[in-house]
Amino acid sequence: MDAGSVNSCSDLKVQSRFPLQDQHFQRRNSKENLDRFIPNRSAIDWDYAHYMLTEGKKGKENPAVSSPSREAYRKQLAETLNMNRTRILAFKNKPPAPVELIPQEHTSLSHLQAKPTKPRRHIPQTSERTLDAPDLVDDFYLNLLDWGSSNVLAIALGNTVYLWDASDGSTSELVTIDDEIGPVTSVNWAPDGRHIAIGLNNSEVQLWDSAANRQLRTLRGGHRSRVGSLAWNNHILTTGGMDGQIINNDVRIRSHIVETYRGHQQEVCGLKWSASGQQLASGGNDNLVHIWDRSLASSNSATQWLHRLEDHISAVKALAWCPFQGNLLASGGGGGDRCIKFWNTHTGACLNSVDTGSQVCSLLWSKNERELLSSHGFTQNQLTLWKYTSMVKMAELNGHTSRVLFMTQSPDGCSVATAAGDETLRFWNVFGVPEVAKPTTKANPEPFSHLTRIR
Repeated sequence: MDAGSVNSCSDLKVQSRFPLQDQHFQRRNSKENLDRFIPNRSAIDWDYAHYMLTEGKKGKENPAVSSPSREAYRKQLAETLNMNRTRILAFKNKPPAPVELIPQEHTSLSHLQAKPTKPRRHIPQTSERTLDAPDLVDDFYLNLLDWGSSNVLAIALGNTVYLWDASDGSTSELVTIDDEIGPVTSVNWAPDGRHIAIGLNNSEVQLWDSAANRQLRTLRGGHRSRVGSLAWNNHILTTGGMDGQIINNDVRIRSHIVETYRGHQQEVCGLKWSASGQQLASGGNDNLVHIWDRSLASSNSATQWLHRLEDHISAVKALAWCPFQGNLLASGGGGGDRCIKFWNTHTGACLNSVDTGSQVCSLLWSKNERELLSSHGFTQNQLTLWKYTSMVKMAELNGHTSRVLFMTQSPDGCSVATAAGDETLRFWNVFGVPEVAKPTTKANPEPFSHLTRIR
């Protein structure tokens, strides 16, 4: 299991740091420390070069009269000793002859049938932007970063929730929580990109209108301890707490608790609704993953899970539903597990398991390609881009110096923001720009479609 540790303020912190301000690095001149290319002289045939510069030229400049047999013998000798070369500074050995692996007749046929290959996408190896995130709580079990549909990113730093507008780079402070109820333990945007839920250390959840900068209500009475995970499903806000409970809250009504899911024995640190809104995946510090079906939910008693998945051997916080296959879920285990597992949520079967070699903190599917991005802790604190379904590594992105605890995706699916224990927020152009679909034309247009219809 992963023990979440909270960073204490250090006296050595630089006092001039401000939340969500750009970090400026001195870039090295690209022309510095460049050396000229020096060829490998050990492979050059110096004896032959000397011969060509002295004796070899004599025969070409002043050819001697010789018999046909002598001339044939000279040519044969030159061929045997590899002396028919035209370059003076030549290498000692001939290049090996190419080996024809595929017969010529098959090569020409496959060339005609081969489809044009898609050019390989360039994946930048460094973050395109870095912002300061002082006082970010270094706790594996929390969820302190979310990018809303209005292109505004929310991040909780200590007791304060900040909003960073990606369209113009402006920063604003939404709310600062009192010490007795803080710190903030989770943030999650509603689907409309305007309303945001804020989970607190004292078990309460606040709902805010970000456009009006106004608190709408506080949800109380559901949990007995901190609320570390949140997930929206239309007007239903699902909350997961350290008490192991999962609660569905209908934010439109006064008695907001409509369903309770009980299955975890320890803190619920991961919550994700499927795109259809029918299935909920939950991960906990008890190493369990549960799949809950909305149609089976009951307001009278605790709802029974659809599947209880026990294959992980460490805490499961990283959960991600596949955008192109509705019943496919990816989950990632903590430091004692290090695996990414794939599940068929209809049957509960584990389809694949990949050992990543390090703590899996977060998972994101690409909206544009069949790719999966994972963020990691010890030992490399890296991002890894995987090709699905082969799970071949496409890229490893480094830059954070502490575990990459939180990860979220821009509304267009191109950029990814990560926040780490090193108190920085980084932006990565990892998924690329989606292809623009070409407009489709009707093969057989309707006759007289340009004329006004007569009813």
